[in-house]
Amino acid sequence: MKRNYKILLLTLMLAFASCSFTTKTFEDPDKDKLLMQLITYVLEEGHFSPKDLNDEFSEQVFKSYLDQLDPFKRYFYASDIKEFEAYKYKIDDQLKSYDLGFFNLTHERLLQRLEESKSMYKSVLDDPFDYNVQEDINTEYKKLEYVKSKKEMKERWRTQLKFSTIANYDDLISQQENTFSNNKKVQEMTAVEGEAIEAETTNKKESIEKKPLSKLEQEARKTTLNSLNELYDYIDDRQREDWFAVYLNAVVAEFDPHTFYYGPEEKERFDVDISGKFEGIGARLEKKMDVITISEIISGGPAWKQKKLEVEDQILKVKQDDDEPSVNVVGMRLRDAVKLIKGPKGTDVILTVKRVDGTIEDVTITRDVVEFEEMYAKSSTVIKDNKKFGVINLPGFYVNMEDYNKRNAATDVKLEIERLKKENIEGLVLDLRNNGGGSLQTVIDMAGLFIKEGPIVQVKTTGGQKEVLSDKDKSISWDGPLVILVNENSASASEILAAAMQDYKRALVIGSKQTFGKGTVQTVFDLNRMLKNNTSGDMGALKYTIQKYYRINGGSTQLEGVKSDVVVPDRFSYIALGEKNQDNPLAYDKIDATDYNVWDNYVDYKKAIDNSKARTSTNQQLKLIDENAKWVKKIRDKEEYSLNYDSYKANLKLNEEEAKQFEKLTDYKTDLTFSSLPYEKKLMAVDSVLRDKRERWHEALSHDVYVEEALHVLNDLRTSYLVKEVANNIKE
Repeated sequence: MKRNYKILLLTLMLAFASCSFTTKTFEDPDKDKLLMQLITYVLEEGHFSPKDLNDEFSEQVFKSYLDQLDPFKRYFYASDIKEFEAYKYKIDDQLKSYDLGFFNLTHERLLQRLEESKSMYKSVLDDPFDYNVQEDINTEYKKLEYVKSKKEMKERWRTQLKFSTIANYDDLISQQENTFSNNKKVQEMTAVEGEAIEAETTNKKESIEKKPLSKLEQEARKTTLNSLNELYDYIDDRQREDWFAVYLNAVVAEFDPHTFYYGPEEKERFDVDISGKFEGIGARLEKKMDVITISEIISGGPAWKQKKLEVEDQILKVKQDDDEPSVNVVGMRLRDAVKLIKGPKGTDVILTVKRVDGTIEDVTITRDVVEFEEMYAKSSTVIKDNKKFGVINLPGFYVNMEDYNKRNAATDVKLEIERLKKENIEGLVLDLRNNGGGSLQTVIDMAGLFIKEGPIVQVKTTGGQKEVLSDKDKSISWDGPLVILVNENSASASEILAAAMQDYKRALVIGSKQTFGKGTVQTVFDLNRMLKNNTSGDMGALKYTIQKYYRINGGSTQLEGVKSDVVVPDRFSYIALGEKNQDNPLAYDKIDATDYNVWDNYVDYKKAIDNSKARTSTNQQLKLIDENAKWVKKIRDKEEYSLNYDSYKANLKLNEEEAKQFEKLTDYKTDLTFSSLPYEKKLMAVDSVLRDKRERWHEALSHDVYVEEALHVLNDLRTSYLVKEVANNIKE
């Protein structure tokens, strides 16, 4: 993979060099045009399946772009769309000539319509909603036509905001009824005891008096208004470059669903997501009505260690050191404030903070590396039938983008395995549920932890020869029974690992009917590397598909995913998830198998699979989960909703009654007890946040029917391993 990326980069750079002497210069002073040049060129030269920029391509971009700008069809008018349609089949031509005409028109019109909509939604929310009227709303907004007049636009806002507000209205009614009912019960109880009930203050009297429905309706509209004001604060913070990124992504998404343009700040967030760390103070921030507020203190970070900040503290000013003036961040865009607060490890930042009690003080925090421990591998032990087993949860195939050897998912899992082996485990569950993938190299290294050596995955570029990526390390970290848990959201690298272990007959895969179905490989290309003496600023990066990958048996996981050896239902069994339900996915195909030998210690899995199927087919919890999945689909597929309160409430009560049959899902409890490893117990003794997280995880595991079944399977596999071991000893 590394070698292929270097070859691709070299090819692009050489192509750039040759083009710079012909018609392509990549030196347009207009940053937007320059971005169009760079992105279209890279996709044309490097994408696995380059597209023809033609009228059909243009039409698709036109539709998807407008859907993203106005998904509820409450900004643009039919007249706007008619004007835009002049470009419907010209976007391809504009991309080739780096013409911004279509984007400029839509962007300017959107800003105009957004500004108009502010007074529109405020005007709508000034007037009470009549919930006695019989009217409905269809929430399949794609089926809506664009409105033709301001009167129609206001009506669209009215119905959509009425739908948003009716839930708030019902919540307030329910809260009042519950409060009044509880107060009445207290009065009845004390009256029986002969005690007089008198309110101590006027406020207390008012608190037990029922508010009229008109007052509750007014409060419900105010809640909706506050939510919209916060949304528009976020929208107002967006700059032209943010909207241009939306347009660029409408273009690149036509190539495949995993091709994506990252602006400079989005690229930084991507790096944090893939590495699980950043340098800063270790606090999550959000903007509330122009004020930067702390929403979470990240465990293990500088702010957590120094204990000088608390959730809900407001940051008013930021100062880099004593010699520089403070910068007022009230009203500043959140991303700009974050830039000021983040910084290199070892540097200080001085925050002027307003506490919840109103006091204001300066807090100095020394920045450091902040790691999101919840993104990293974690393990636990559990006793079942007098045997000790290990469970490793892996949220993603993370990697340090700057230095692969510093920390990555493969080395972390290897370390957890070594720790579990010291606890004398007899089987291992690797939980890849909801693991969306990550680094290709880490999955190759991780697969090597379970086999002696051999091919792990095959990759192929357009028109190129296939390349077999192999584990060449003969050492094995775990040679015992192995079960891999997956679901519909296990994707990419998760599918490579599950498929390889399945092909080697090294592990049993338990989970959904199939995994996500992403059989493609992407690279993230820094667009700044294409420019010399760049004066246009940071150009961001482009993630695009460069290869498709295939199982070592020649099959593909693209669209098809990995089929579980034992299929168990889950809540999303009947919902359209996965690659095949994405827009513009690449096609499924197959190639020849590569040479590989199944696991030396392979045991016949048939008995374990048959036993598992027998257990799961009669498991009442799994049957209830399947029924719940069907019900969830029915609820999600509903498009028509009544805006009459009595009808709305009746439907709500019906849903609540139907949902009661699924309350037992949360009552399910196994007899399993999970424990942290010794090294982690020492950390938990001094880190209450980590202790709470691990206790919640262990509690969740003890209610997890899938983990329970995985341990049943491990038990069966352990027996088969022992039988084979005895047979081998007899032969010797």
